Amino acid sequence: MSLRLLPREEEFFNLFVEVATRTEQAANLLYQLFTDRPERRSYCVDAIKRLENEADEITHEVVNRLDRTFITPIDREDIHLLASDLDDVIDRIDGTARRAQIFRLGQAPEGIPELCDIIRQITAEIARAVIKLRGKDDVMKHCVEAKRLEEEGDAIYHAMLGRLFDTEKDPIAIVKWKEIYDNLEITIDEAEDVANALESIVLKHA
Repeated sequence: MSLRLLPREEEFFNLFVEVATRTEQAANLLYQLFTDRPERRSYCVDAIKRLENEADEITHEVVNRLDRTFITPIDREDIHLLASDLDDVIDRIDGTARRAQIFRLGQAPEGIPELCDIIRQITAEIARAVIKLRGKDDVMKHCVEAKRLEEEGDAIYHAMLGRLFDTEKDPIAIVKWKEIYDNLEITIDEAEDVANALESIVLKHA
């Protein structure tokens, strides 16, 4: 039996799970924001902000712990990249919710609920992958599914954005909804970045 003279800090995995779980919760609230009753919108926006603040605190703890940990369970640069990529996703969800509140949007046009549903699915895949990262079992399966969802979201984005320009007559509404479409598409892309980071970690430590 080998003697471990310097302990490896394993808490990073738990912190990643906490951020990924909050991101998945925020994605579900974002879907509700655009599909539920209008009177629920303020609740959704506020709840997303609370989750984003909690995720920020956890991400700061990851960085602080990285500074004081000598031996890490995965490479230091991978820890930093994964923490940053996860934080980007929930930040973008929060930013999109804030935009929707500021813009005082009406009923969502076709494509918005579909993109929000893709975000729900892709963040769920990311959360499952992060949960399994410690043992590195089946992580790749969830990364592959996340990439498939990104391609599906990209197709929806382009089709529905084109339809918005074809059907919406109010130029102000076009500007507002285009920004929402763009932010949703970027959220999906940033979730794929997380999948790429996870895939790299697994391959490196296979």
